[in-house]
Amino acid sequence: MKILRDWIDKQKPKLEKGGKFHMFKSGFGAVETFLFVPNHTTRQGSHIRDYVDLKRTMTIVIVALLPALLFGMYNTGYQHYMATGQMVSFWPVFFFGFKRILPIIIVSYVVGLGIEIAAAQIRGHQVNEGYLVTGMLIPLIMPVTTPLWMIAVSVAFSVIFAKEVFGGTGMNIWNPALVARAFLFFAYPSQMSGDSVWVSLGSKTVVDGFSGATPLSQAATAALKPMAEVASNHGISYSLMDMFAGFIPGSIGETSKIAILIGAAILLLTRIGNWKIMFSTILGGLFMGFILNLIAANSYMTVPAWQHLIMGGFLFGAVFMVTDPVSGAQTSTGKWIYGFLVGLFGIMIRVVNPAYPEGMMLSILIMNMFAPLIDYYVVQSNIRRRLKRALVKS
Repeated sequence: MKILRDWIDKQKPKLEKGGKFHMFKSGFGAVETFLFVPNHTTRQGSHIRDYVDLKRTMTIVIVALLPALLFGMYNTGYQHYMATGQMVSFWPVFFFGFKRILPIIIVSYVVGLGIEIAAAQIRGHQVNEGYLVTGMLIPLIMPVTTPLWMIAVSVAFSVIFAKEVFGGTGMNIWNPALVARAFLFFAYPSQMSGDSVWVSLGSKTVVDGFSGATPLSQAATAALKPMAEVASNHGISYSLMDMFAGFIPGSIGETSKIAILIGAAILLLTRIGNWKIMFSTILGGLFMGFILNLIAANSYMTVPAWQHLIMGGFLFGAVFMVTDPVSGAQTSTGKWIYGFLVGLFGIMIRVVNPAYPEGMMLSILIMNMFAPLIDYYVVQSNIRRRLKRALVKS
């Protein structure tokens, strides 16, 4: 590594203004930062110096995402071989999913980082490490059958219109990964809905009786039928253990709640993720679930409130999306309010609108817009309270 370090140091003069390779300075800096700990600090303004820099923070989040990614690879192969009626061992199942998911990850990083490097070079800025996480989140919230060109288009749209136009990492209003999914959902709905998009079938013939429907889509379909015709499990054919373990169709990283909880434990133990937002999001979801249970106008509303936590992408959103430090609330009280409303609206959109059974994406994007307003009123409330105390003392 010392040889590589010395070579990089020798190239730096050529990257300065007027140098031979100045136009590649931002990209070169991104590679150097990826390989080595940055050897520079902030030169102006008062900042806290800490060993937990942005690179380490992003790396820990990537580590927390690995359990969901690895299980997603296995589940992709598992759903494929179950649909084709084949019984195979662990490694063929895993490598089938690995071969289907790896290209999606590569496209996400190549397109996203390419745009970020170009934007940084145009502005004369350094490339921020923020996309390390976004580039992994985007594949994990996509169906495995999404064409690679659609992944590329959605990533480009997200990075340009949800991030760079606002000034880059730290300035964006919306979560870029969710913007990519929202773009695909509204621009190419046939690739984001329906039973077949959740199972990578290849050229094989599907066995009779197999359905790639997710538990959410099954519950939404059952809600349109008279309650007397709905099975006792609210029209859902999957067991609670299947939904918790993750052996169900769904987006790549959202199916296994065990893997997501392992990731949550990593984020909480390292204090990278905020427990207030995670906990309040779950409380908000449970609160709305209990209200819907009381109304019980259809079979979907009778689904136990706690069961919503293991259906769809609710838990993945609560752990990895709502906790985004840029697009979420910043104040301590605001985090409670923000998370609670995300969970509440997520379940409400999911159940009240059967045509769109997964509401977590829209809920988070909506609350991203209101996060600054929540923080504003929390701060103003604190100011008024302190002024009252000052008046009483005087």
